[in-house]
Amino acid sequence: MPETDPRGDARIARSLRLAWLLDSAVRIPGTRIRFGLDPLLGVVPGLGDALAALLGGYIIWSAVRAGAPLVMVGRMLANVAVDALVGAVPLAGTIFDVAFKAHRRNASMLAEWSRSPAAATAGRRSPRLFLAGMVILLVAVAVGAMAFGTWALIRLLG
Repeated sequence: MPETDPRGDARIARSLRLAWLLDSAVRIPGTRIRFGLDPLLGVVPGLGDALAALLGGYIIWSAVRAGAPLVMVGRMLANVAVDALVGAVPLAGTIFDVAFKAHRRNASMLAEWSRSPAAATAGRRSPRLFLAGMVILLVAVAVGAMAFGTWALIRLLG
């Protein structure tokens, strides 16, 4: 059986902590509802959602570095994209952020994949072209969220 990579284990642990901070750090007293920095950042239309998407990019980057399948990384990108774009809608986006928890979904996917036997034998590097495309897509989603949030705020105030 191959040895586990302690750096990979630490990376996954950091991803889980970041997901907790972004999605679940605070519980509303008397309820089971939890939220984190993501919906709080989302109060600043566009910019906050873009920042949350970029922070969530660390979890995706960790998956790429760990050699996760490109299909899984694509699902993770889709989660962050949906979270950022819908989250950019004032008020409704904040409620969506509290419910959707894209970062927890992604960190859980990464942790579950890392425990599977297939993960131990997976390659440790993903194609550089894919990594570059992932970064470009994440930045594009962040810029799109900022643009949409700005437009929505102007419409709301105007």
